[in-house]
Amino acid sequence: MDAHRPSRDPLRRRADPVKTIGVLGGMSWESSLEWYRLANERVREQLGGNHSARIILDSLDFAEIEELQARGDWDAAGTLLADHARGLERAGADLIVLCTNTMHLVADRIEAAIGIPFVHIADTTAAAVLASGIRKAGLLGTAFTMEKPFYRERLEAQGIEVLVPSAEKRARVHAIIYDELVHGIIRPESRAYYREVIDELAAQSAEGIILGCTEIELLVSAADSPVPVFPTTSLHVDAALAAAG
Repeated sequence: MDAHRPSRDPLRRRADPVKTIGVLGGMSWESSLEWYRLANERVREQLGGNHSARIILDSLDFAEIEELQARGDWDAAGTLLADHARGLERAGADLIVLCTNTMHLVADRIEAAIGIPFVHIADTTAAAVLASGIRKAGLLGTAFTMEKPFYRERLEAQGIEVLVPSAEKRARVHAIIYDELVHGIIRPESRAYYREVIDELAAQSAEGIILGCTEIELLVSAADSPVPVFPTTSLHVDAALAAAG
């Protein structure tokens, strides 16, 4: 073979070796499945042929995580996820992602436990919102994500004003996630309710809507909103692949 002839291998288009992504998943596995699918589809689209993403997946038992959430034992949850992140690093991961918005509440514990980069889903989302020129966004997610400061404050620190639904609507948005979406149940009436909540946020001057729970993308899309939506799962996948470059 002529040494000066360009290789047909699409991987040769990359300047650096492709890194391995360590994925903390299973929270829930329905959304982790979507994360994994999107990552592999993106790589196939970019590189062609039979290429797929280099991923080490650690799928936790969501029942254990949900119990810690319900008890408010975020310290134990942080310790657990940090331990699993270290395991991914030992297994050869070059960077870590956490495939759940809610559990980014303990992201600082994970980052402190590892010596490799951590791709934060809220930073990924903020970058996309700001790039679109939007400065005021509605946030949908679990009650933890909508009500606790860890997510909103990270967005606000980057110049994004965050709106959330009323307490009554937050409760139902949360219930649909935990009672339906994490079980793979997609109901038209739940989609209609989310549309109603989105319309209200838009009427309150939200210029965009952050789908701040990885399961929400299983239920609603851009077609369900009068303003742009920011699908955090999809954005997170893109950021992780860029970091793995």
